[in-house]
Amino acid sequence: MDYVLSTIGLSKYYRNSKVIDNLTMNVPKGAIYGFVGKNGAGKTTLIRLICGLQEPSTGQYTLYGKKHTDQDIRTARRRMGAVIESPAIYLNMTAEENLKVQYNILGLPSFDGIEDLLTLVGLEQTGKKKAKHFSLGMRQRLGIAIALCGDPDFLVLDEPINGLDPKGIIEMRELILKLNREQQITILISSHILDELSRIATHYGFIDRGRILKEISAADLEATFRRCIRITVSNMGALTRVLDELQLEYTVLSEQMADIFGQVQLTDLVLKLAAQHCDVNSIHEREESLENFYLNMIGGAEHE
Repeated sequence: MDYVLSTIGLSKYYRNSKVIDNLTMNVPKGAIYGFVGKNGAGKTTLIRLICGLQEPSTGQYTLYGKKHTDQDIRTARRRMGAVIESPAIYLNMTAEENLKVQYNILGLPSFDGIEDLLTLVGLEQTGKKKAKHFSLGMRQRLGIAIALCGDPDFLVLDEPINGLDPKGIIEMRELILKLNREQQITILISSHILDELSRIATHYGFIDRGRILKEISAADLEATFRRCIRITVSNMGALTRVLDELQLEYTVLSEQMADIFGQVQLTDLVLKLAAQHCDVNSIHEREESLENFYLNMIGGAEHE
């Protein structure tokens, strides 16, 4: 398989803290690669490393086959665009003016393509409106337009939907899919909003405490999902006691909700809960979610 990005035994230390720990991952060309991990797992640090903003402590990575220690790694890195943590935009400038600044920074010979970029990200009608008056979603899309200056074919997005309202999330999802399917851009997305990520990702890398726990395609992941019973109850403590007694596997989702895996005798379960003065408010069958899959994985990792 052709990989845009590969890391081998990559590590990053800060004094006595190991943020990236012997990390190995591969991003296939043409993928939307969901980089999944909770806050502090090492996602942003990895992104800063591959963008050349920091140097690894040990290990290596390659971009388009070029090692990060090669003198011509800058040539490969020019094929990348990135939005890290928050969009790097000038708030007192219009969208068009922001793109012109980036064109000048990159040394591009003319401003040809700016109008097409604004149309691509849905900002063609903003005119003289300053970026400080943009919604958060508009600023995120402007950040992506800036990252697309220079026509990269690898785009790195760090938490692109964080803080967006439902309309902004939909617009961002549609833009990412358009860039991947129509512009043939490989996209690496770090996120902890797993429900939304599951709608667009073609591949996943699960990270915890600086290590990749698993890499898997979306198709293979869906094939591994198990069926479960989702139950809401009045007393989660009673539910967990009964499930432990029945030796059933489960994941607690909230103070009232849990998913139960395996063969469940519902009548027996409800009677045991009633004996503990626990009401069953709802119960239905569903498939395991990406979130459950990840929680079960890191739960296992924490006990290694």
